[in-house]
Amino acid sequence: MSGTSLDAIDLVYVKLVRNRSWNFQILKTKSIEYSCKWRERLTKAIDLSQSDLEQFNNDYTQYLGSCIKQFINDNLLTEVLAVCSHGHTIHHLPDQNYTLQIGNLPQLAKLLNHRVVCDYRIQDVLKGGQGAPLVPIGDHFLFPNYDFCLNLGGFANISFELDGVRKAFDIVPVNVVLNKIANQLGADYDNGGDFAKAGKININVLTQLNALSFYKFNGPKSLGVEWVQQNIWDIVNSIVRPKDALATFTEHVAIQISNFISSGAQVLITGGGAYNSFLVDRISFYSNADLVIPDNNLIEYKEALIFAFLGVLKLRNEDNCLASVTGAYENHSSGRIYLP
Repeated sequence: MSGTSLDAIDLVYVKLVRNRSWNFQILKTKSIEYSCKWRERLTKAIDLSQSDLEQFNNDYTQYLGSCIKQFINDNLLTEVLAVCSHGHTIHHLPDQNYTLQIGNLPQLAKLLNHRVVCDYRIQDVLKGGQGAPLVPIGDHFLFPNYDFCLNLGGFANISFELDGVRKAFDIVPVNVVLNKIANQLGADYDNGGDFAKAGKININVLTQLNALSFYKFNGPKSLGVEWVQQNIWDIVNSIVRPKDALATFTEHVAIQISNFISSGAQVLITGGGAYNSFLVDRISFYSNADLVIPDNNLIEYKEALIFAFLGVLKLRNEDNCLASVTGAYENHSSGRIYLP
């Protein structure tokens, strides 16, 4: 799993068992941080020409394959049913029937000499869906005891049951914005939200952010880097001091998330943003919910775990993509299977 916050490639070795219900064990984990060079290349990939993007896709597939192969070798993994890869999202424009996750080329299976399940999003987009979020079916089967599952990654997305139907959608950008502002202060991210806590909220900018039309839409809906470029930066960049920008955007994130969480609900929070204690405190302030921060393995690797689960469902030819979540015209078993 590689997320839009561009922090690392997350790898997990997972055992999934189905008896009366699905259960999981996370057996091995590793997070491989991107070098400055890779982070820069991934950031700029959105502007590449078609031919340059094809070459970059090849390069990234080779790199991803080497990371996965090293993980398998280092952990002496001999029982591998499949490698299930999300890849890295470069373009996400579901309204134009287009989404691209690089690193999911057929050659990945040959590089690894293992069966690969990947490229989960495009089929849903072609069926009229958003191609995202895909994690909610994992929330439904693997974490049924929570009222809400909230992921705080590059974007915040939420998943919950409503009248017996799983609902989910992206809420607001999070680390894709916060990390970039923190870079201006010489940091990769706002550790614990300390920068934001020391800043002053710009009420005018906060009002502009909260008024963006995306927040008025009902789900299914999803966000991409393109939307952030078009809607966020001109507003945020009007704030001179980075700490004030962080304080303002953190408050914006907390307000938008709290709009979807009912008071007293039990909320499982995962993703890198779970370590941002100031952000979590602001969400708690606005929502008055019971926010549950799990152990580090689940915080950091829940999405990778669930993409493994999606791959297993695909191999079983069972639905792994929910129309109630993405807006596609039917549930379906999404993804491609490549053999070595």
